[in-house]
Amino acid sequence: MDLGSRDAFARMGTLGIEEEFYVVDEAGRPTAGIDDLIYGNEPPEPLVDRLDHELFQFTIETQTPLIERPGNARDELTRIRRALVDHATDHGYRVAAAGLHPSAEWRELDHATKPRYRAQLDRIQYPQHRNTTAGLHVHVGVDDADKATWIANRLRWHLPPILALSANSPFWNGFDTGLASARAKIFENLPNTGIPTAFEDFDAYRRFERRMVETESINDRGELWYDVRPHTDHGTVEVRTPDAQADPDRVLAIVEYVHALVLDLAERYADGESPPALRRELLDENKWRAMRYGHDAEFVTRSGEDTVPLGTVVDRECDRLGVDGIRDLYDDSSGAATQRRIHDEGGHAALRESLLLTS
Repeated sequence: MDLGSRDAFARMGTLGIEEEFYVVDEAGRPTAGIDDLIYGNEPPEPLVDRLDHELFQFTIETQTPLIERPGNARDELTRIRRALVDHATDHGYRVAAAGLHPSAEWRELDHATKPRYRAQLDRIQYPQHRNTTAGLHVHVGVDDADKATWIANRLRWHLPPILALSANSPFWNGFDTGLASARAKIFENLPNTGIPTAFEDFDAYRRFERRMVETESINDRGELWYDVRPHTDHGTVEVRTPDAQADPDRVLAIVEYVHALVLDLAERYADGESPPALRRELLDENKWRAMRYGHDAEFVTRSGEDTVPLGTVVDRECDRLGVDGIRDLYDDSSGAATQRRIHDEGGHAALRESLLLTS
């Protein structure tokens, strides 16, 4: 049984960025492409061992190398994205990004044949069969396993604002869902998803991992798909809540914020700060507000006695942590609002075109 180790947690503050994308045809419609891009042809050097696919034959994932210096994140992200676009172009495909592709009708699209995914489809059935989602996953290295678990617990409070800022998936299966992030709602219909309960320490998390594998609740530890988790292989805290983004500046704003949060919480852990008690129901309510309203969300405060707009949260966090990317992200039109505007003005063809990666 392959389970994680404390020894994996050895580096503090490193970065890794995983992005999920859609393989599309010349008109921007989803099309099966993983046989050509992954199995049939060797990817270019930047993508070697950093390119994989997801559940469907039109979903693909990239991973940056380990980023030792956060200031290098833009260069690494650009290098990987450019290589992916070039690789796709060389084989007659294009690449799109959003939390959901508006033209992806899951009943008409083929699933991947990898045994891991076939086993998931057999075990989970309908919720996984329709899972055409694409996310952005941010890894931040932490140099102690208990510290990583403590940080993951504390990050739960910040996940709804991160989701609201990234909300980029109003359309699913060809129609407007009325949500800002329909991806978040569709994905949390799977088992072992959403905002997790807190874990006492790393040993408690590892016992849970082991129990889930031993009871055949999951096939491997990677199937604990929570919005945040200590990654027991990479030695990171992994934030999995954001929608995928076509615009790299939006990706980097989220990465900057997550990285700053982890470093701040690491200092609080070192200072012996006691974490505040959080009701799971309150976290779930704030996540619902994020997926429903996106940039227009107002979140219930820790006291439960009032609400605070996302814009106020953003201003406070930028001032507290010394970041500015999420302020620019908030001040700009949200991904969901932009998609709706483009769809209203130009229909599905214009919307598909707007989601394409150019480099």
